[in-house]
Amino acid sequence: MKTRWFCLIFLLLGCLLFSGCGSNQPETESTTPEQGAAIALSEPLPISIPGSYAVGIRRNIAFVDDSRAGRKVTLTIWYPAEKPKDYTGPADMPDAKPDASAAPYPLIISSSKVGFLFAPLVVTHGFVYIGINGIDVYQQFGKESIDQPLDYLFALDQLTKSPPAGLEGLMDTENVGALGYSFDGTNALFLSGARVDPASYLNWCQQAVLQQTPYESWYLSYYCVTPEDWKGVEEAVGAEITTSEDGLWQPITDPRIKAVMPMAPDGAWLLGEKGLSYADRVVLMIQAGLDSPYQPAEGKFILEHLGSPEKSMVTFLGRDHMMIYDTDQVKRMAQLAIAFFGAQLQGKEELAQYYSEAYLAGFTDLAWGFQNK
Repeated sequence: MKTRWFCLIFLLLGCLLFSGCGSNQPETESTTPEQGAAIALSEPLPISIPGSYAVGIRRNIAFVDDSRAGRKVTLTIWYPAEKPKDYTGPADMPDAKPDASAAPYPLIISSSKVGFLFAPLVVTHGFVYIGINGIDVYQQFGKESIDQPLDYLFALDQLTKSPPAGLEGLMDTENVGALGYSFDGTNALFLSGARVDPASYLNWCQQAVLQQTPYESWYLSYYCVTPEDWKGVEEAVGAEITTSEDGLWQPITDPRIKAVMPMAPDGAWLLGEKGLSYADRVVLMIQAGLDSPYQPAEGKFILEHLGSPEKSMVTFLGRDHMMIYDTDQVKRMAQLAIAFFGAQLQGKEELAQYYSEAYLAGFTDLAWGFQNK
């Protein structure tokens, strides 16, 4: 059985295939030809074609968070741009003149790594897309897994206060969505309003080593720290987040974030049943039906216990964690993002049909809800 560490090495190499992703890449399970061919690709969604906007890009927009020991947060921004006379189709045009004809546009935030996959199509439908450079991989749950969603919030504050020159008035920073895949999907999950439950987490880690069929060591070493080390994590994260009357950590989100789209996220055992119950944003989850041995159980647990008043899951049947490197599947996920954020942030309620149970019943490779196949 391939471990997450083998996949991580493979993905770090794959990260070189597109710029702006730094040295990080989501952990994945490799796709076998048998799995990839098990279920044929259905017809594309009606919103699969590019929208009416060209796409401009600004790179390496740097901010420093003095409240976190000078942590540097560097952004890539994709935005609706005016089409030049010789325009031939979607492409990231560096420093292109913005198209402010329908500004301000709703804002979507993820890692820049995910952004380079999703933004070129999503932005053509009338969004500004913010990618945070150099995040989404960590060796173990701990301070970095908290710093990353905090990067989202810090970036949102900075763009509200000091938008880059020439992009003033372009972003609707009161109307924000977040998405991510794998590690970055966990960032989006945090932003749903879910809260860390330390007691549940430490209890799960203690019980996990006693199972009759034990978890593999790589999974436990990735997920769990000792109670002594956990105290160090709490000190590093800080009392502002870790202190509360009910024993759970404070939520790491912002009222401006209205909808989140976690794709193949971890974090189930860190948040626990009680912590997930505090999620209060609209959520669309994406699940690979043949993900790694443990992730489907996490996805099912998350979906069942999210307290969100409106939540959905779309399962990509016959696919595993590596579907993020399958061009057809990435396009399909981007189409679902356009539908979801279009319905939730742009007020285009008719787009919600494209991730509804009734609509997805017509597909052979997609399913509404959790499907472990």
